Amino acid sequence: MIGHDLAGRYEIISRIGGGGMALVYKAHDVLLNRKVAVKVLRQQFVHDEEFIRRFRREGQSAAALSHPNVVSIYDVGQEEDIHYIVMEYVEGHNLNEIIIERAPLQIEEAVHIAQQICEALDHAHTNHIIHRDIKPHNILIGNNGRAKVTDFGIARAVTSSTITHTGSVVGSVHYFSPEHAKGVNTGEKSDLYSLGIVLYQMLTGQLPFFGESPISIALKHLQDDFVEPRVANSHIPQSVENIILKSMRKNPDERYLSAKKMIADLETCLQPQRLYEPKIVFNHVDELQETKIMPAIRSSQMFDTNPARMQQATGPIDQTTRFTETMNTVQLEDNELAKKTMNWKKPLIVVLVTLVFLAALIWGFFKLLDTLQTDDVQVPYVVGKTEKEAREAIAEKGLNVHDPVTYEPSKIVPLGVVMEQSKMSMKVKAGYFIELTISSGPELKELPNYVNGMKIATINALVELGIKESQLEFIEVNDDSEVGTILEQTPTPGSEINPDDVKITFTVSAGPETFDMPTLEGKKLADAKDILKAYGLILEEGNIKYEASYLFEKDEVISQDIMPNEKVVKGSKVSIVVSTGQPKDAKTYQFNVRISPANSGVASEVEIQYSDARGENVELAPITITSTVDIPVTLVLDPDTVAVVSVTRDGTFMDIKEIRYSDIKKGSTTGLEIPGNEIVPTEAPADTETNTNANPNSNSNGKPEHKTEGNDNNEQIEQSTEAWSEE
Repeated sequence: MIGHDLAGRYEIISRIGGGGMALVYKAHDVLLNRKVAVKVLRQQFVHDEEFIRRFRREGQSAAALSHPNVVSIYDVGQEEDIHYIVMEYVEGHNLNEIIIERAPLQIEEAVHIAQQICEALDHAHTNHIIHRDIKPHNILIGNNGRAKVTDFGIARAVTSSTITHTGSVVGSVHYFSPEHAKGVNTGEKSDLYSLGIVLYQMLTGQLPFFGESPISIALKHLQDDFVEPRVANSHIPQSVENIILKSMRKNPDERYLSAKKMIADLETCLQPQRLYEPKIVFNHVDELQETKIMPAIRSSQMFDTNPARMQQATGPIDQTTRFTETMNTVQLEDNELAKKTMNWKKPLIVVLVTLVFLAALIWGFFKLLDTLQTDDVQVPYVVGKTEKEAREAIAEKGLNVHDPVTYEPSKIVPLGVVMEQSKMSMKVKAGYFIELTISSGPELKELPNYVNGMKIATINALVELGIKESQLEFIEVNDDSEVGTILEQTPTPGSEINPDDVKITFTVSAGPETFDMPTLEGKKLADAKDILKAYGLILEEGNIKYEASYLFEKDEVISQDIMPNEKVVKGSKVSIVVSTGQPKDAKTYQFNVRISPANSGVASEVEIQYSDARGENVELAPITITSTVDIPVTLVLDPDTVAVVSVTRDGTFMDIKEIRYSDIKKGSTTGLEIPGNEIVPTEAPADTETNTNANPNSNSNGKPEHKTEGNDNNEQIEQSTEAWSEE
């Protein structure tokens, strides 16, 4: 069936379970894009109208129910000889697997599960549907902890754990109610009895009744008492034990009146005030089930020859007459017998010989049976053992394993461990073949190929397969591929994986490697090309633009389209602007500054600042002088620029000079001369002293001495120059 496209809609993915009547598969509903469970009637029953009728009844019964704790039925159909039911797919485990793995369960968990089952039964009973086969195998526990009841109305085929009597008694014998075992009509209380056994098993890890055969187990449901829950598990509160005792009463009248009543009890049983309540007591005894001692009828009473007792029965008898008549009768009979003896002697011999021969033949037959007869042995319990251990335990009892064994996937039972066995908890003849169902481990899935796919799409696809994001690891590397592209995966594509515990590692592209853009401005074109090549950046000839520049010399980089320290990736294209030198109309002028120290023979520090077409407020390196020197200043002018040269000596502004493009063109521009202080006579003439007092900033030549400090603004410089010119 795996891979089959059922009804053109349900793609069968894998087998997830099965019973004596049907197999269950996980499938994908392509129409509604969802996972579903498909139950398919076994092939050996497709021609049995009774089984088909029961199979369809299951779908019809469950389809009438809509409850959070009942597995929903989506579709019922037939394709050729395939009869199927499509139902809700529950991601999780059945309660039987959970009990095998970790029973006894925590009290709170067991009560919560029982309460959910009871709510499902209450809903079913309200809709006049009796389940009749409540057992852990039919309870699914989702990964979210929700319990869901399945298999409503199904009739199981006869197995070692099922009793069927003319189709009227159907169910699992370990969970039978007494009235179910007797074959009478079962009602709502029968489901509650089975639920009590399920709760008993969850809390104790064992079943209440065992026997050598299904019949003996059924009789124990009718007659025997079971080990009370608190004897098997002392941690069970009395309030919870009372629920089990009440639901498992053999007399239906002593059980809960309805599932709703049992729900109410389950909801409050773990409240502190109820944990230590008194043990429940039942006074009523079912007379039909009570054992009575009846007097036996003795055989001596039928053939009594005692004269006294005979006389009591018949009255006085004439003993003499009686004796005479008896003797006469005996004598006549002896004469007749003597005559007949000769006639029957020969046939009698033949009869006797024949009887002896038959007796010898029968004796030999039973002797042969005794020789061939084998002893009964107890079938060992091997569920939970490895296949090897199970085979050894079965062989030690003189039994055999039916080969090939059945392997079924399980998320709970480890690989190679026995999940189910036939003839459990009973005696069989030595040499009997025991059937085993062994876990093949979790259902493995083939890991698809996600290389070259995108990270987000890959995560979504794996989550759809049941793999959690926490099981995924992504390692980012620099690559030329688009960011988020899957480059490698481990395990490799096509590997068989367990979605529950697999760890998948992906190598993902983080895009090309980035680095800081180098600085190209001011560098020669050849050097810039070498730098870009070393970084793996691309400079095409078409991306080099040439411009004239006053500031940069020929072949120096003026600018770059990607700014320095901006993040770039290897292989990026770069554009630059390169200087072709000064414009053709630019003029270079050598301006001369002649300056003397402030005081003759004393060192002075000279600072010169200039502005021209290349920039403003360019400072030359400070110069220390002790005598008059000429300091050349190279200026570059364009028709729209006025060059300015400013001189400061010993921190005192001395003079400023403007040089115009037109003056250079005419050749009329001169340099700048700044003299030092001369030695002044001790007694100066009166007129000179008067002039000096009149202008204290004047020097010995009568010129004003400007002492504006710092970088004065142009207005102050122009005012000082005008004042000097006016004098």
